[in-house]
Amino acid sequence: MSLHEAMLYEKLPDQKVHCFLCSRHCKINNDGTGFCLVRKNEKGTLYTQNYAKACSACVDPITKKPLAHFHPGALVLSIATVGCNFRCQFCDNWQISQEREIVGHHFPPENVVKAARDNGCEGISYTYTEPTIFFEYAYDTAKIANSVGFFNTFVTNGYMTPEAVRTIAPYLDAATVDFKGAADPDFYRKFSRVPSVEPIFDTLIEMRRNGIHIEITNLIIQKIGDSVDRLKELAIWVRDNLDRDTPFHLLRFHPDYKMTGITATSVTTIEKAYAVAKEVGLNYVYIGNVPGHHLENTYCPHCNELLIKRFGFEIVKWNLTKNVRCPACSSYIPIKGELHSTSVAYPFALF
Repeated sequence: MSLHEAMLYEKLPDQKVHCFLCSRHCKINNDGTGFCLVRKNEKGTLYTQNYAKACSACVDPITKKPLAHFHPGALVLSIATVGCNFRCQFCDNWQISQEREIVGHHFPPENVVKAARDNGCEGISYTYTEPTIFFEYAYDTAKIANSVGFFNTFVTNGYMTPEAVRTIAPYLDAATVDFKGAADPDFYRKFSRVPSVEPIFDTLIEMRRNGIHIEITNLIIQKIGDSVDRLKELAIWVRDNLDRDTPFHLLRFHPDYKMTGITATSVTTIEKAYAVAKEVGLNYVYIGNVPGHHLENTYCPHCNELLIKRFGFEIVKWNLTKNVRCPACSSYIPIKGELHSTSVAYPFALF
């Protein structure tokens, strides 16, 4: 097992350390690990045990993250290591996020960037598990990627500290921040073992302050995480603290991990949630995990012209002008980057 000294921690008396990478702020005794299970204190020095130990590497469409308004059509090299700072009972990547053994392939930052280039990618995404937990690996990779013209994106639960956001911000171009149950504190405590949701909102404010492109997702679980009132509160917060143009993705839950007995969320429930978010005044609301539904598409918020038609992760129609405006009413549509075209088959796994 390779050890790499951690970032964002301080030494305490009696060989203890305080990790302030994520909002759990673990105080770790000598020979102990943090809640994430991958950061270990050895005689007063904190090490990350999963550095350059990728458990997954795959070429994905950026739409899968999901990012709807950032480099549409681009391919990204997605990487992950084991570990997470949540314990979500519904996690669809639980085999790696909850793995207690530090497993993976040796895949150092320079090799990640080379693989992205060799496979026709435009950027790198740190995803599948929680990128905060492999922060040092992501940081070093993102720095190299940025220097050669690739973009970098996080798919994150948002439970990092402001210090972590500021550290990665020079090299992080976009982030998908994933809510569950519309940020209901009771839901987070019961189903994810998260003591407070407030740090996630602090992360979003810090990301916005540092110019990172943000898209929000919210997983809706039938009956236990589908409160209309909570959803409305979350949508209002996004509108008032980020921007009414912030893409807001509502994801349909499919049974997994410890919640296989829960019914998949009905499409009707997702559609009702969509209507609530639109009524609040968010301009770009999407539903996910319902391939072929018309609410996967991008419509002009001013004239309702169909601008981008999607089927799952595929863009099947592009109806924007060269200067990213609606062809019907000329309204500017806030999308970063032009449409990318690729002949590479995806998704496919490197390992």
